Amino acid sequence: MAVDNSVAEKYKKIFHFSDNLRDGKVPTSALRENDPYQYQSGLGNHFESEAIPGTLPYGQNNPRVSRFELYTEQVTGSAFVTPRDKNKHSWLYRAQPSVANFGTGPPPDIPDVEANFSLGNPHVQIAPTQIGWLPFDMPQTNEKVDFVQGLKAVAGSGDPYVGEGVAMHMYLANASMEKRAMVNCDGELLIVPQKGTLDIQTEYGNLWVQPGEIVVIQRGQRFTVKLPDGQSRGYVQEVWGSYFELPNLGPLGSNSLASPRDFLSPIAAYDIDKSEWQIVYKQGGKFSACIQDHSPYDVVAWSGNYVPYKYDLTKFIYVGSISVDHIDPSIFCCLTAKSKDPITPLVDFLVVGPRFDVSVHTYRPPYYHRNCASELMGFIHGEWMGPAEEFYPGGLHFETGFVPHGLEPKVYNKATSLEPPVMKIMEHDLGFMFESSRPLLITNWAWNHPRKHDHDHSNVWGGLDNKFIKYQQQISAVIPMESGDKRTH
Repeated sequence: MAVDNSVAEKYKKIFHFSDNLRDGKVPTSALRENDPYQYQSGLGNHFESEAIPGTLPYGQNNPRVSRFELYTEQVTGSAFVTPRDKNKHSWLYRAQPSVANFGTGPPPDIPDVEANFSLGNPHVQIAPTQIGWLPFDMPQTNEKVDFVQGLKAVAGSGDPYVGEGVAMHMYLANASMEKRAMVNCDGELLIVPQKGTLDIQTEYGNLWVQPGEIVVIQRGQRFTVKLPDGQSRGYVQEVWGSYFELPNLGPLGSNSLASPRDFLSPIAAYDIDKSEWQIVYKQGGKFSACIQDHSPYDVVAWSGNYVPYKYDLTKFIYVGSISVDHIDPSIFCCLTAKSKDPITPLVDFLVVGPRFDVSVHTYRPPYYHRNCASELMGFIHGEWMGPAEEFYPGGLHFETGFVPHGLEPKVYNKATSLEPPVMKIMEHDLGFMFESSRPLLITNWAWNHPRKHDHDHSNVWGGLDNKFIKYQQQISAVIPMESGDKRTH
């Protein structure tokens, strides 16, 4: 399916999705103009969908005989006794059940995915200071690499077998998945395309995901990624023992940040294909495969709340300071995955994009900072205003917990010397951050990658000179120095 790239360029330049409404002069739509699919709206809803009317049973989930002799299959994403408001499951009505396969086949070779993020693993490294990566190269043009083959683990913490942890990956692909589906048994995947559209086929229907959008594929769900642009690069956040949900808003009230109605899930679209398919399973970071003689996407109808979904980042509602002081970065939180500590998230997904900056008597850009979270920042398009001197779309910037960070001298000096106007910032820029409470370890693939670079600290922050010392004479007049006082030393 062809992609209208002019639409993709348009969305890089709009300030907010609502720019499309044109003051009511055009019909409204939840979708970008070039999205070929239909969706259902809402996050966490109990949906139902049928590609053939009359195939979804009512009054029961598992009839003795379904219409057209479809097989009933339930996918359960939580413990059976999980409280109702957290219980996740779906009923699928399909031409053949998932168990109809020929058993295990040759495992695919995916060498750069890591799952054991512990100090005893020689394949991971500690990063005691800030590091970054220039945009990662696409695969060689004469080598076909699909989404699964193109997965590269960058950083993480924990282990899926322990039941809690995170991993961050890049994907670098130039070919569609052909007769192949992936199932991640370890955890949920949040995918952020940076270059190239993803045409994703799932058991629940199809999702069209472009740069500037994200998609979440939940644990145990089958999916196939096609690349209508021929090449794609992006970021993946994987969570173990948790799942993504909307953050609580507290005093922000009902209608800020990401709105539940802006999350879109697919409608049923079945595929009857009697050819050989490979189903790739990822479990404990290891890959295995089975072979079957039919498409895994033969679901004619389904119902439930355990479904994949996508979200357009241009719909994010930014909240900023309207009086004084820079608000904590939690105001950029789009999705969160809880940890077993009820007050500390496992990981947050933060959106950093076009917004108004309005404040007085305060230092407007982010203050210099040390905090307990590990931060891995990615960049989708535009020109980053942050501290990294070489941070471009498709690259990464990382700092572990309590590593000091902040803006370079030229940004600081401009912010503290000019009058604070009301202005749009990052007008054509879009970035994001994976922020985790866990200390992250870097994989050898990322640590030894030729695109990795350490920051030139003298160049980036060397101009943050001691301005205080030039006021010693005035200070002495205010506070007389005693003999041996070291304040002037």
